[in-house]
Amino acid sequence: MWGRGRTRRLVGNRYVTNAPSEVQGGIKARSKTGSFGKTWWAKRWIAVLEGFEIGPRLSRGKSYARRGQVASIDVTKGRVVASVHGSRAMPYAVEISVKALAGEEWARVAEALSSEVIFAAKLLGGDMPHDIEKVFTEAGSALFPTTVRDLVTRCTCPDFSNPCKHVAAVYYLLGEEFDRDPFLIFTLRGMTRNELVGLLGGVAGEPVEALTAGHGAAEPLSADAESFWSIGEVPEDLYGEVQTPPVGAALIRRLGGFPFWRGREPFVESIEPLYARASERALDVLAGEPAGSEAPLDV
Repeated sequence: MWGRGRTRRLVGNRYVTNAPSEVQGGIKARSKTGSFGKTWWAKRWIAVLEGFEIGPRLSRGKSYARRGQVASIDVTKGRVVASVHGSRAMPYAVEISVKALAGEEWARVAEALSSEVIFAAKLLGGDMPHDIEKVFTEAGSALFPTTVRDLVTRCTCPDFSNPCKHVAAVYYLLGEEFDRDPFLIFTLRGMTRNELVGLLGGVAGEPVEALTAGHGAAEPLSADAESFWSIGEVPEDLYGEVQTPPVGAALIRRLGGFPFWRGREPFVESIEPLYARASERALDVLAGEPAGSEAPLDV
């Protein structure tokens, strides 16, 4: 049963708010001061929360998000389930339900999106087209919640306000996660990334790769069996020119940020020095030089 009541306790003749317990390994917001979210779509999501006008609970929710009070967040179709630590020993269960769009609504949206190559290209590139809200509106739907009926929040804390600071903390962290993966917004509306990509290709009547720029077909393998099984000519310098990569942690950067990263520093910034040291040591090994007295790589 979802709790109701005040979060403060009476000490003497005044109410005192209990300080939240410290959480080990909680999800901490990347934002240390100011607003949350960098992209327009993340800010648009957070604007929905701030439209509830829950006053001081917003600032406390920001504080909870930055302190790492949120222990876990799980995003599925139309639903977010999270565990948030407060002043009590047991964490509070938070649930945010978003009204999912019906199948026919998604069909109309997909038809509109597939009519413009730029929409699919930007989405698959991790960007949210600025005109996408207009596409949803013209299809008779909405990407972001627009009314209270589209959004239901619950928390097991005794706070009479809903949303409370625990819900607000999850909201802010979701906004930052939308910066990393805009497809989470579609998931909350009932459509996963893979399903949307498949739907776009199905509506267009061609593979989704044909809808996006820079995804040409790979060169086919040779049909000649002898050349297939032959190793070919081995160059005198088998390794060619070997040097450290011009961009550190390139694959990690391509994969993007780690979902709901829990470290004190951003994931890429924390892992990049390790890649640099590993590259330098690999050059030494290739050259046959002794490892020397270098400190071991910390993983």
